Amino acid sequence: MKKEYEKFTASNLFEGMTSISALLSAREAGTNSRPIYEIYFDRAKMKSKWREYRFLAHKAQALGFALTEVDGEQIAEQAIGNTHGGILARCGDRIFPALTAPEQLCADGFYVLLDGIEDPYNFGYALRSLYAAGVTAVFLTPRNWMSAAGVVARASAGASELLPMFVAEAETAAEIARTAGCKLVCADKDNSVSMYDADLSRPLLLVIGGEKRGISRSLLNTADQIVRIDYARPFRAALSAASAATILGYEVMRQNLK
Repeated sequence: MKKEYEKFTASNLFEGMTSISALLSAREAGTNSRPIYEIYFDRAKMKSKWREYRFLAHKAQALGFALTEVDGEQIAEQAIGNTHGGILARCGDRIFPALTAPEQLCADGFYVLLDGIEDPYNFGYALRSLYAAGVTAVFLTPRNWMSAAGVVARASAGASELLPMFVAEAETAAEIARTAGCKLVCADKDNSVSMYDADLSRPLLLVIGGEKRGISRSLLNTADQIVRIDYARPFRAALSAASAATILGYEVMRQNLK
């Protein structure tokens, strides 16, 4: 029960080489400020994973964190998931810049605002798809799931640490994006057009809400377009935010191929 509870609380413990490699790449690229304090490596896996150990040892020297060999039981006790592969990283908080001015955005950007997603796994799955679809940056509201960064990183296959992110209230983010020249496109059913008939050319801010709370009425009322994902049969349920992000993200990518 303790570990299940910890999944939804603050966690900067990163598990497995996929998440940790993404974090290291983002740190070296200068797109992520998250400090790495120490990486724990299961000493029983040093022979079978000598390449990973050598890679981490090199990065530890370059970036100034500790690489510590520990017993597997110690790693299992700290880890939330079961796919850590004997490697954990203890990290600090990442500082997300506030979105305050249109000059922070690029002229041809594809931005996404995720609001009201109900759990860190769904949030992480959405980020994974959006990163693969080429999103420029993600806008977060002040209350967001990056407090559970380790869980989100695992669900996103590291994409959460690679993506540039800004923090702003939803209405503020929409106003700044529009001032920067972006269309405001919201994903919803009422008064909508099919995503295949919508103009999703960049620059664009796509707003995706959680399947329970949805998007605020104030944003919907100011949207340039409201788009829907058509179903192949009658079905009243909403798709998960992660599924919607995947489908819409790739339609934006398709419409902007050059």
